[in-house]
Amino acid sequence: MSMQSVVSTQSPPLRADLLAIADLIEPGARVLDIGCGDGALLEFLRDRKQVKGRGIELTEAGVLACVRRGLSVRQGNVQEGLADYPDQSFDVVILSQTLPFLDDPAMVLAEMLRVGRTAIVSFSNWGHWRCRLELLFTGRIPVAVDLPQQWYESPRRQPFSVTDFARFCRKIGITIDRQIYLNRGLRVRTGRFKNLLSTTAVFTLQRA
Repeated sequence: MSMQSVVSTQSPPLRADLLAIADLIEPGARVLDIGCGDGALLEFLRDRKQVKGRGIELTEAGVLACVRRGLSVRQGNVQEGLADYPDQSFDVVILSQTLPFLDDPAMVLAEMLRVGRTAIVSFSNWGHWRCRLELLFTGRIPVAVDLPQQWYESPRRQPFSVTDFARFCRKIGITIDRQIYLNRGLRVRTGRFKNLLSTTAVFTLQRA
């Protein structure tokens, strides 16, 4: 077998926020990934950490990609797909880069913490300094550094920042347990300036 054919069969590297999420999950955990896309994270967790993983994905293309990976995935809407699961069915429920597209994030987070002991979310930070400067100098709604999508493209998203999300969690009675901040894929120690310097955040959540 040629080197070229070997390389072509290798899976592409995981997105930086997905690697950060994987680091937060214990081996053998029961995991539900909602909005799991092509199943790359679930496959990684299954192969590297022997998790018992399931997924929920809206698009047919995503479901088919997951099936090809040998994953257990059901097709459904993120905001409705959790209703069929009993309380505490999973150790961890994951929602990666999907929060800005939800119509009712409070309900989804509450459901995540109903069916799972811990919730993990990742999202792009529109409080990053580049976003602030773009709005200041151009008067245009910025595109998040780690989520290159225009405001008019489908699905529509609602920009928010790390500070917005922290205040939102306090308002709905959710505690942020652990925090990881990334800047263009690299982990950063941001201190008091996390909202200014991070392009993506990864949080683990618990009931208050």
